[in-house]
Order: sequence, then C-alpha cells, then structure tokens
Amino acid sequence: MNAQSKPEMTNLSPSPTNSQADGLRRGDEYLRSLNDGRAVYVDGELVKDVTKHPAFAAATRSAARLFDTAAAPALRDRMTFTSPSSGRPVLRAYQIPRSHADLKARRLASETWSEGTFGMIGRTPDHVSGFFCGYAAVPEVFAAGGKHFAENVVNFYEHLRENHMWATYAIVPPQIDRGKPAHKQSDPTLYAGVVKERDDGIVISGAQQLATGGVISDYLYLSCIHPLQAGDENYAIGVALPMNAAGMKLYPRRPFALQATNSFDYPLSSRFDETDCFVVLKDVFVPWEHVFIYRNTEVCRDQWWKTPSHAYGNLQAQARYATKLRFMMGLAKRMNEMTGNDAHPQVQVQMGEMAAHVQLVESMLEAQETRAAIDANGVMWPCKRSLYAIMALQSDMNPRLIDTIRELTGAAMISLPSSLQDLESPETAEDIERYMRAASTDARSRIALMRMAWDFIGTEFGNRSQQYEKFYGGASFLVKQNMYRSYDFGRGTALVDAALNLPPEL
Repeated sequence: MNAQSKPEMTNLSPSPTNSQADGLRRGDEYLRSLNDGRAVYVDGELVKDVTKHPAFAAATRSAARLFDTAAAPALRDRMTFTSPSSGRPVLRAYQIPRSHADLKARRLASETWSEGTFGMIGRTPDHVSGFFCGYAAVPEVFAAGGKHFAENVVNFYEHLRENHMWATYAIVPPQIDRGKPAHKQSDPTLYAGVVKERDDGIVISGAQQLATGGVISDYLYLSCIHPLQAGDENYAIGVALPMNAAGMKLYPRRPFALQATNSFDYPLSSRFDETDCFVVLKDVFVPWEHVFIYRNTEVCRDQWWKTPSHAYGNLQAQARYATKLRFMMGLAKRMNEMTGNDAHPQVQVQMGEMAAHVQLVESMLEAQETRAAIDANGVMWPCKRSLYAIMALQSDMNPRLIDTIRELTGAAMISLPSSLQDLESPETAEDIERYMRAASTDARSRIALMRMAWDFIGTEFGNRSQQYEKFYGGASFLVKQNMYRSYDFGRGTALVDAALNLPPEL
C-alpha cells in the first residue's frame, strides 16, 4: 500500500502498541510501524521500506534501540513515569514538570537516550515531545483561536503520550524569496498553507523544512516559527500529520549512510544519520481534531514564547549537546593518550580551555533546572536566561572546539590508510601494522580511533553535524535576540541609577 492509497488517520483513541503487560513500545514494534507506506524519495526513487533501504536501515535500528532502552526494567524509573490517565508507564519525555525534581528527571532521561547515540541524533523522541508538553501545559494560548483548538492540542498530546509516539516538526518555510512575505510569493502554494476548508477539516499544499528525523518518526508537526504578518493567515497554522499522510512526500538530503562502506571506516555515519527532510505537500487533508492553530498569526507566534514549549524542547537539545561534547572530549583525550602528547603542558592548556567551554554547557544546563520557576498553573518553566545564554554562544563555541581538535591531531586523521581492506590484505597488512601503530596500541586500534575522529569532524556526516550545531537554534542573531528579551536589564540599570544618585561625599 503506498502513501497515496493509505486512509487518513483520524482516530486519536489510544490503542495498545504491544502485548507486553506494561504497554511500552519495543524496538521491534517500532521498526514494523515504519513500514506504513510513507513516501520517502532517494535518488529519484520511492523507498519501499525505510527499515531495509541502505540509506536508513542502520539509523532505524539505532532509533529502535531508544525504545528498548526506555523499556529496560533497570531503567524504568529513569525513562518512564506513570500516566495520569491510564496508570501505565509512559515515556518520561511526555511528563509535564511541576517541580525541580521533575525537570531533573526529564534531563536525566534525555541524557540516557543521548548517550545511546553519543549525542549524534538530535531529534530523538524527547525533543518535539517537549514542545507538546509545553502546549498541553498552557492550552489557553491555543484557546485564543477557539476553545476546540485547545482541546485538540491536549488530546493529541495525550495520544502521543499514551502510545509512546515519536514526533518531529517542520516549522521553517523554504528559502525561495526571503525578501517577500508568504502571501506575496510568486505562487501562493510555495509555502505550506491552507488551500481549502471542508466541514471535516482543512487541505494543505506547499513545502516546509526541515523535518530532521522525518524518515524515522511517527508524526510531523507542521507549523511556522518565522514571523508572519497581515496577509499570511493561510500559513499561520499548527497541524499534526502522520508520516504516511496521503499527498505528503519527504525528500531527504544526501543520506550519508550510502557512502559509508562499512562501520569500521564510518563508525558514526553508518549508524546515526537521522537525515534532514524537505517536506512537500499536495492537497493533504487534515481532520479538524489534528488542527491546533488555524489562520491565526498571533497564536502561531505565541505557541513558542507564551508556553514553555521552546524551553522544554531545548532542555533536551542542550542535554544532548552536552553529551556530544563529552564524547568529543573523550575522543580528544584518547587521541592525546595514544600519541603520547597527553602530558605535554601545551596540550593540557588546549584541553583545559576546551573543558572550560564544555563545563559551561553542563553548568548552564543544570541552571535551567535550579533557576526554574513555577507559573500560576503549577507548571515548572526552565530558566530561559540560562537556556538562551548558552544557545547564544553555541554557534561560536562549537567551531572553536572542533578547530582545537584539528590542531591537536595534526595530520593524523588524513594520513590513514584508504580503508579497512588495507588492514586485511596480505599485500598491505604488514606495512600498516608496522608503521601505523601507536606507542601504546596496535595499528588497528589506532586507526579505529582516528577513523571515528574523522567521521566526527571531517566526513560529510561530521560537517553536517557542525552545520546543525551552528544553526540549530536558528541564525545566531535570532538566538541572541532571545537572550536580549530574556535578560534582566532592570537589575543592572537599577545599580547604575543608584550609583548616579549617591550623595556627594564632599
């Protein structure tokens, strides 16, 4: 059955996802669910089964292990909490925090999942789940467009929670002509927007980006985080689409796993390429129960800033980034140890500077919890100043850290043999073993570590990762404006005013 013949999914009633007594979703069930007729195109062809296609197979298995991790009895308390409606264990990622302890529990669960991918998969299920937690925590923001929209978003949040779903989002219009607003583009259906209203729902056409993890998700949340103006009402929407929605196509950027000939030479590319997808919609029907924002520019804007959604989603993002930086520091440390440079004072100075930056990320992550505040509804909001402070520095800090590792390794990562076969061929193995070993280890172990470092820094996968971190929160000036709006300038200016009003001493 292809995507075009798949019926619309309109029933939000939770249904059991497995026969286990706890009801938690397992990796094998998740993998089976991906073979649902979703329309994913690679090299001009429709992918029949993303779990078997070489571009995505390994990534889907890495994703499946996240569900197995959450279902592991030893991790049950960390990865799940008790559903307030069903009494069953559900993913911690869907817990609306009401205390500092709840926020910490969310972070620890995110750290556990991010450690499973070494921080390489950014859009794990706990990212967009955080946005829906934020929406359900302050549904009155959506009620500004109509009470039923608030009910819809809470119902859908509960559907995701009770069925352990993985949602991603596409919230940025395509880069066609950023000099014009959405409604003044050369074709009104270039940007994803409403083209028709029906008694039972709406019809959407156009394109949106960037559905990172779209190939491996269950649902797409389609909305817009860019500023909209009068006339853009058709694009001011917030809707949920199953990934196999009729009329929706996913165009992933070049899948790096296709170039990963084996997991020794490409240990990260081969396993953790979550893919970023351009979404094209042609007359996609959305039932009213999956519509949360409809032709309302104010609500479309307020969903990000007047709910804790942006803070919850980015709490996960920073927990994941901190894990990735720990992995990066571990790589650098192992390389220094292997080359015998670890004890050199100059190397220790560089490593110390890197460690200072990494510790800033970790400390600001924890500050989001310790400086969090409870709103009038008893919902705990992470500290936005702590969040935006580190996000504002991330785009400048990450390239600096990567460049330091390049300096530390010199030519080591580009003087490796061509592939694993050089280690295994009788014609080349002796030379490789003799000249490419390290003082403390054999050639194979040294090459394996350096290959991993190169995959982290120099391959297409590594460079995409750097681009992702640089623009993760949007253009750096946007993130810095968020910091500007969040900072307590009043406390500083009050000090200046007090100093100016000091009585004369003479």
